Amino acid sequence: MSQKEGLRANSSQFTLEGEPFRILGGSIHYFRVPRAYWEDRLLKMRACGVNTLTTYVPWNLHEPERRVFNFQDQLDLKAYISLAAELGLWVILRPGPYICAEWDLGGLPSWLLRDPDMKLRTTYPGFTEAVDSFFDQLIPRVAPYQYSKGGPIIAVQVENKYGSYAKDIEYMPYIKEALLSRGIEELLLTSDNQDGWNLGGVNGVLETINFQKLSPEGFKYLDAIQVSECIEPKMVMEYWSGWFDLWGDLHHVFAAEDMVAIVTEILKQDASINIYMFHGGTNFGFMNGAFAIATPMPKPMVTSYDYDAPLSEAGDYTTKYTLLRNVLSRYHSEKLPEVPSLQARRVYEPVIIQKHLSLWESLQFTEKPLKSEKPVNMENLPVNNNNGQSNGYTLYETIIHSGGLLNSMNNVRDRALVFVDKLYVGVLDYKTLECALPDGKGERTLSLLVENSGRLNYGKLLDEQRKGLVGDIELNNTPLRDFIIHSLDMKPGFVNRLSASGQWNSVFQKPSFPGFFHGKLYVGGHPRDTFIRLPGWSKGVVFINGQNLGRHWFMGPQQTLYLPAPWLNRGNNQVVVFEEQEADGKIQFASEPDLGMAVDVQ
Repeated sequence: MSQKEGLRANSSQFTLEGEPFRILGGSIHYFRVPRAYWEDRLLKMRACGVNTLTTYVPWNLHEPERRVFNFQDQLDLKAYISLAAELGLWVILRPGPYICAEWDLGGLPSWLLRDPDMKLRTTYPGFTEAVDSFFDQLIPRVAPYQYSKGGPIIAVQVENKYGSYAKDIEYMPYIKEALLSRGIEELLLTSDNQDGWNLGGVNGVLETINFQKLSPEGFKYLDAIQVSECIEPKMVMEYWSGWFDLWGDLHHVFAAEDMVAIVTEILKQDASINIYMFHGGTNFGFMNGAFAIATPMPKPMVTSYDYDAPLSEAGDYTTKYTLLRNVLSRYHSEKLPEVPSLQARRVYEPVIIQKHLSLWESLQFTEKPLKSEKPVNMENLPVNNNNGQSNGYTLYETIIHSGGLLNSMNNVRDRALVFVDKLYVGVLDYKTLECALPDGKGERTLSLLVENSGRLNYGKLLDEQRKGLVGDIELNNTPLRDFIIHSLDMKPGFVNRLSASGQWNSVFQKPSFPGFFHGKLYVGGHPRDTFIRLPGWSKGVVFINGQNLGRHWFMGPQQTLYLPAPWLNRGNNQVVVFEEQEADGKIQFASEPDLGMAVDVQ
């Protein structure tokens, strides 16, 4: 890319290389798309008329344990930025450290919460020291890809939607300086929702806004904050093309015609735009966020991050894509590139479950359990080199001498299956705080399998996102004591140890729940994309060759899981399903996703 003057905001229009420039942006997150498909998705975006890629950077994936950094493979950010440049896209980087993104804890690492006094997104020293350490690793990796150095990065965002949080007036200047002092030279931006206008800006940084339904207030606000001698360009940093879905709700859609009419109007007003999301991808693993507004009862996000975006979760074209391409083509002097062909699909033969292993039998493959007088939340467990447990399930066991009323004291985060001597007796969650335990003689083992369903990614309660048992639980008004606590984060190493072990039981024995169920998917010829269907199963997690595809839950809305071809091998593939309560004897496949009954975004 030829080098003159970078992106400037000195008049009513952006300029790039001294010429008027309109940002026609699209968000695709490298961490939500299999690396083998990065090029496919970016080419499809380029062919739609988008000229700028925007992406967040998820701190919790890049630093899963304190001072242990990962920028390899699926997380090779340098490769992603380089690929964008090769394909003729500019880049706006949104490095956080907080990203929201419907991502667990808004991208902040859970090990920060080991500090009982932690104040996230403030200048609290425990937080800024961790940010500094992360930025010391991140920023030198991306700085050489800035426009001024011959790279594609034309702008960098300072934090994210801070106006909606706004707990510390010194925080945004600190983040701005953290970027500048490490060599960021390009145009700086902030981005805020309507509830954060007036509070999210920082001196000398261009303010941008986020919305879905066009309201005149947004552009009026941007006009009002401009001082008369310095007119600045307007930009919608997140134009929401659809919306996210929550377990137990319906699948959100936003009509293509409505979306494109608003995009057309934004562009008519001479503003720049970024489509969030252009392609949503998938919340693989346990990385989904959760949502709660004015209620202490969060609802977790589903595994799919399809978002009803112009490019579907599996990279298919939609009506939105076609209409949007038509609009954006008017802002290009040259004809747009040809639209790339689609990936082939295959509906594989059902996988027959061949063997199973109970949860209790699987504990031998986990880290050494903790003995503790009182319950300990998962982040403070002494696992993962004393970084605690980030995601998954935690099993709390103690001895009881009677039946009676078990009361969670609302200390279950987020959902617990309750067992007495390995027999299921009930569930505890935000709505159900009590469970009757049957009477029995002598000592019996009470077990609570607690699931972290996903931490809040937005709002004022980020400091309160510790998971597992976060305080006492009581039996007949007496707090329970003397726990043995097992961490079940179900990382690839654990799943692979499980798959390779000789401990499995044949399917002819009645399975015990919760448990792991194993089958083989045979792929003849070239692997193709597919969707997993689990009718007759209840709730759990699906692993393919050790990779966590995400959660399934019969309550929906989502009824299929996207299985990308690059994660399959020719020949045999190991399929493991962790199932909480009910299993069918097989795993089925489909050629199309089923994201559930649709409802319009309100």
